[in-house]
Amino acid sequence: MYKAFSVKLGKNRALWKLIMLDLIIKNGLVFDGLGTAPVRRDIGIQNGQIVNIASSLSMEAREMIDATGLWVTPGFIDIHTHYDLEVEIAPGLSESVRHGVTSVVIGNCSLSVAIGAPQTLADIFQRVETLSHRLIEKWLQKSVSWQTPKEYLQHLQQLPLGPNVAAMFGHSALRAHVMGLERSLKAQPNEQELKTMRDIAATALDAGFIGISIDMFPWHLMSGEWSGCTIPSQHAQYKEYVMLANLCRQRDKVFQVTPNLQRLASFWEIFRMSLGKKPLRLTVLSALDAVHNRKLWRVFSPILFIWNRIFRGNVRFQTLTEPFTIYSNGSVTPLFEEFKSGVQLNGCQSREERQQLWTSPGFVSQFRRDWCNKWRQSFHRQLEHMEIVSCPDEIFWQGLSFAEVARKKQQDPLDFFIEVLQLYDTDLRWVATGANDRLEPRKAMMAHPHILPGFTDAGAHVRNLGYYDGALSLLKQAVVTQFMKPETAIHRVTGEPANWFRLNTGVIKIGAKADIIIINPDALNQPISPQVEVFDPVLNGELRMVKRGSEEIIKAVYINGVKVVEQGKPNERLGQERLGTVLYNKLTND
Repeated sequence: MYKAFSVKLGKNRALWKLIMLDLIIKNGLVFDGLGTAPVRRDIGIQNGQIVNIASSLSMEAREMIDATGLWVTPGFIDIHTHYDLEVEIAPGLSESVRHGVTSVVIGNCSLSVAIGAPQTLADIFQRVETLSHRLIEKWLQKSVSWQTPKEYLQHLQQLPLGPNVAAMFGHSALRAHVMGLERSLKAQPNEQELKTMRDIAATALDAGFIGISIDMFPWHLMSGEWSGCTIPSQHAQYKEYVMLANLCRQRDKVFQVTPNLQRLASFWEIFRMSLGKKPLRLTVLSALDAVHNRKLWRVFSPILFIWNRIFRGNVRFQTLTEPFTIYSNGSVTPLFEEFKSGVQLNGCQSREERQQLWTSPGFVSQFRRDWCNKWRQSFHRQLEHMEIVSCPDEIFWQGLSFAEVARKKQQDPLDFFIEVLQLYDTDLRWVATGANDRLEPRKAMMAHPHILPGFTDAGAHVRNLGYYDGALSLLKQAVVTQFMKPETAIHRVTGEPANWFRLNTGVIKIGAKADIIIINPDALNQPISPQVEVFDPVLNGELRMVKRGSEEIIKAVYINGVKVVEQGKPNERLGQERLGTVLYNKLTND
């Protein structure tokens, strides 16, 4: 009713003169999020909603912002985050919002906290996403006040959310809840358990979850009592996956999957699940230009052509908008989860345990064999492309690769690498880029109509990576290289994902929620920002990889009409007031 009234009132200038608005943004170049050419407009905002857009607004407002020379865009949408635990502790999610993100999708990769025992959920999350023990402890102290998926969404809605949150329903959490953790890792569900899973998942989708996420990726492992075992979703068989996919198909919800790179049949299974009289709204992780296979990125375009054009699918891959660079501490790194000896090292709880493992009979030889095994690897393991960030008492090594230092010491590179891993343990910090380091392949994937820019993993691997500015990185590259019009780049991270995920956000129009960014376009002409280390109070002062460099670009971020970021810096209102909302599918929950 208010929306209709706003539209009607917008055509009556006499009535508008009697209205006092909360905010008018004047003279900005407005990008509507739909990919159309920008136009200079004034935007009127009241009660958190856009109520008027015109070439000139002359009514009164409590606050006037002159956006002359600036761009006004919808808030960015991050379609792949793992903020499920952090949103409970610091619901402002400032590391994303400071870069213009006003909506996030959680519950990815089969991981969610919508249902299940808190400790079980923590054990499923912690190692997959290399989350801090302190973050897990903080979350366990707060959890869990909900018993059902519907209650979980109601709980989310009561948090002082910064950005809007859309939730996927995680299969690993569902499977462990219904079968019990041990059986979910060892057995297949009986008919009653399968029916219970179906009923709970259907109820979750009907309550407002935007889809279901499953996981086949073989290097996502448990912590806790079942440390080193793959997470519950990976133990399901095709029948179980199809049941969940069909629930999404029936409701036109999103089905997300990560394939099993070690079992090529998983790709055939995903393809079979996607087909039908009504296409499955399917998103697959991920399209990348991998260092270990420089031709791999070329297969995505023909695959998507066949899938979507010939077989009439509705499939979207996801890609990262910048080089996929991961920081590691000694042998404690997600990069080691893909081979047996690396899994053992990551499973150790202390430096002493890792030292015992290194000195155990045959372990070094096993590590060497694993490292040199090239079968279906995702991490390149090229020591000439693995750079030392810091190492105690060895300052001159900083910035050099392990291969370069080994040559200086006249050692075999792998021998040297193993030696320093044993000697320095987690005091050794190193970095490697595994994908998307080449500009031309990256541009091709970012521009592909069936590949969504996303896959930031924001909130996960906090010591290893920080791609909170993925949308802004796309926009910067579009401006610098001109491979894409700015309005197209903005559309790709606002209106386009909103439309595909069916979320009521991502556009500037009368009646829309006032989630808006004001951008200084002159500051966009710069390279992708590097990752930097901070000691985050959210993690009790532990190290976190983040992005900076948006201070000159992001003049302001508004969520629900409230300014929460100015000059790239969050203010005290973020995370203290309930500004964001839980996003539901547009067609079912307008």
